[in-house]
Amino acid sequence: MSNDLQHPKYRPDIDGLRGIAVLSVVAFHAFPNKISGGFIGVDIFFVISGFLISTIIFNNLEKGTFSFYEFYARRIKRIYPALFVVLFACLIFGWFALLPEEYKQLGKHTAGGAGFIANFILWSEAGYFDNSAETKPLLHLWSLGIEEQFYIIWPFLLWFLWKKKFNLLTISVIILLISFILNLKGIKQDLVATFYSPQTRFWELLSGAVLAWLNIHKNNTIKNFKLRIDHYFSKIIYREGIPNDGRSLSNVCAFIGISILIYGFLHISKTMPFPGKWAIIPILGSIFIIIAGSNGGGLISAKRYYQIKF
Repeated sequence: MSNDLQHPKYRPDIDGLRGIAVLSVVAFHAFPNKISGGFIGVDIFFVISGFLISTIIFNNLEKGTFSFYEFYARRIKRIYPALFVVLFACLIFGWFALLPEEYKQLGKHTAGGAGFIANFILWSEAGYFDNSAETKPLLHLWSLGIEEQFYIIWPFLLWFLWKKKFNLLTISVIILLISFILNLKGIKQDLVATFYSPQTRFWELLSGAVLAWLNIHKNNTIKNFKLRIDHYFSKIIYREGIPNDGRSLSNVCAFIGISILIYGFLHISKTMPFPGKWAIIPILGSIFIIIAGSNGGGLISAKRYYQIKF
């Protein structure tokens, strides 16, 4: 196959959503009593990752330009330099600051982070929200493990299904539903396992994948539908008629998405069984914002809120 892997155009709204996800997690750790649900920023990241990675794979499979070598080479170049800096810095700091047993544990976490299996190691040790977990400097790498495990499985699965001429949307939805059901069942049986397991988290990334497929294949249909809805929203929101260009609907979608995420940041807490049904909140909020896109033009415009380079 060609090694000229094509990537989607830059989306300032998605870049801004990524920034909000980062800030929410930082705010949660800094002010856990005020931003009790800030940890759902990780779930926002999952949707973004599923959307962007699946867009790349879907587009390149159809154009015959998909290359496993280039796909994974780009992932390595994007992730490993910063990851190694973090791991190396933690090892140096830990040498001076930690006790021997603590440093031994840090070494295990470092190896797990480098091998993208930190979620399995942390799963075997303790719960994400217990006191001992909060003292682990590399705790955050569990989510990177989930993402990379998805990156390993998903491209090969899509490539195989594409070669066998399966409907990729149908398969994606089926796997999403299976993962979501496992999540709902698992949260009642083993909270820690459900939090860290890839099979109970993949539905969040697959939500972005399904959105990516619809964005590629149903773009014209969705665009026409959005314009019709936009026409009605324009009449409801504005006193005088404005161009029917989709901005009113984008504003509404952005506002709904922001409102859902704010609700999640303020009302979800670590005392709730998470992910479970509560994970629907960050997933739904992220989907609305991605659907809104960069086409907003008013006070609740997705572009105005999110066109920030992080």
